[in-house]
Amino acid sequence: MSITVKAICKRFGSFTALDNVSLTAPTGSLVALLGPSGSGKTTLLRIIAGLETPDSGSVCYADDDVTTQSARERNVGFVFQHYALFRHMTVFDNVAFALRVRGWKRDAIRQRVRELLHLVRMEGREQSYPSQLSGGQKQRVALVRALAAQPRVLLLDEPFGALDAKVRQELRHWLRRFHEQLNVTSIFVTHDQEEAFEVSDRIVIMNAGKIEQIGTPAEVFDHPANAFVMDFLGNVNVFHAHIQDGRAVVGNLELPLPEHSSGNGNANGNGSTKVYVRPHELTVTRHADLGNGLPARVMHINPAGSVVKVRLMSDEFNLVVNVDISPEQYAEMRLHVGEVVRVAPRRVRVFAPEYNI
Repeated sequence: MSITVKAICKRFGSFTALDNVSLTAPTGSLVALLGPSGSGKTTLLRIIAGLETPDSGSVCYADDDVTTQSARERNVGFVFQHYALFRHMTVFDNVAFALRVRGWKRDAIRQRVRELLHLVRMEGREQSYPSQLSGGQKQRVALVRALAAQPRVLLLDEPFGALDAKVRQELRHWLRRFHEQLNVTSIFVTHDQEEAFEVSDRIVIMNAGKIEQIGTPAEVFDHPANAFVMDFLGNVNVFHAHIQDGRAVVGNLELPLPEHSSGNGNANGNGSTKVYVRPHELTVTRHADLGNGLPARVMHINPAGSVVKVRLMSDEFNLVVNVDISPEQYAEMRLHVGEVVRVAPRRVRVFAPEYNI
């Protein structure tokens, strides 16, 4: 069951929540709507679900135009951030609720609920109440409750937003495996980039009611469409550069402009531009004789995690530079706070000046 959204517009008073939004979620895919708060993600999800009505545009499930249908007519499963479980009902009754409303027979309900609770490793908790469950257990119950009536599509709105970091990580891996088992077309909203990259097949990056880019996680990370996408997907360094003879110059650092790049002015003449470099794309060295490096003073070192995060200050430009290096390189260099090193990018990106980052 594919989902196609065509030219959706939605306003709330004078506020434009969605501006001519179109996308397709292929059959069996898991698609993430990713963007900052206020970008239109949840409004779009609610329109796909039938909980909001667009001012214009259409929503299709496969070849079926469902734009004017209610959420119940569309047969969608919806998972909310705060579980929305019935507090006075047991786990069994929460999952069985939608089946009873649809007139399923008692034996069929019992079999379906047991199958689903087994799928999410909640056997033996049928008679527990929500107050007796952990946050992760509540969200698993909420998920199988949404799936109980065999919906055509599954929609999730910040499903792990109310959970702590460790539980969120565990449930992300679990959701991915769960989706591969059921293969139901799913769309979920998140502002957590790591979550979107770990879980989804495709990512839709939204900003101010519009779609900035759609692609696989690898595509949007390696080939960002514009400066907003580049900046949103990580802690990006931005260098203000002067263009001279087809190269971007920052102090004594000369950077070849990427092919087909566009900045202010003529890339073959003079002008100015912003150069975007991710922290892991910078090289740190103590060797001043290499020439093409920007002097910077080490301000802070965070050795925790799989990479060592080093924050430096370029006093010449009053610019903070963030660099990620491997633990092995950190152990070899033995960097210390206060020393002056040189940084140089291995890869740079330049975009048309459409955004203030």
